[in-house]
Amino acid sequence: MDKFNTLTGIAAPMPLINVDTDMIIPKQFLKTIKRSGLGVNLFDEMRYDDDGKEIPDFVLNKDAYREAEILVAGDNFGCGSSREHAPWAIKDFGIRCVIAPSFADIFYNNCFKNGILPIALPQEQVDLLMKDAEKGSNARMTIDLDAQTVTSSDGEVFSFDLDPFKKHCLMNGLDDIGLTMEKAASIDSFEATAAQARPWV
Repeated sequence: MDKFNTLTGIAAPMPLINVDTDMIIPKQFLKTIKRSGLGVNLFDEMRYDDDGKEIPDFVLNKDAYREAEILVAGDNFGCGSSREHAPWAIKDFGIRCVIAPSFADIFYNNCFKNGILPIALPQEQVDLLMKDAEKGSNARMTIDLDAQTVTSSDGEVFSFDLDPFKKHCLMNGLDDIGLTMEKAASIDSFEATAAQARPWV
């Protein structure tokens, strides 16, 4: 998993509440177990018409936001089913950070396991960042995970809270497998001792 330290990038505004995981990645794209290739179908039903053509008014289809790395969204982002394909699609598109007033718990935790930083801020602060994102590609925000701050394009700084363990995992690029491998020496030692004590196993 890629490490997350500091990110400066374009922020796309999506002022919708209750964006569920089926909106993020519709059910017909859940057949794969690969984490790559889903970005093209991110927000598929809002992004394309019935003929598969881009809907020009959708934010990620606008030239200013095609390279967005940050998403500023509405309340209760990621609600609905617990599909891990949702953060897979977000990450594959290129978005590394989602800012919203609140997130669904399972989606929130899945983000950390896939190298995405979800930041919960008070509604009034999200509203200010939403307006900043609406300025387009010239307005770049900076996310500093170590300092736990979001800096708008105008230099306004917002602090966010984060669980220290989740912060550690993101900054060191540790998913569940990576966390296990941190204990590789202890695991090897235990297995060697167990093999000597019970050679018949």
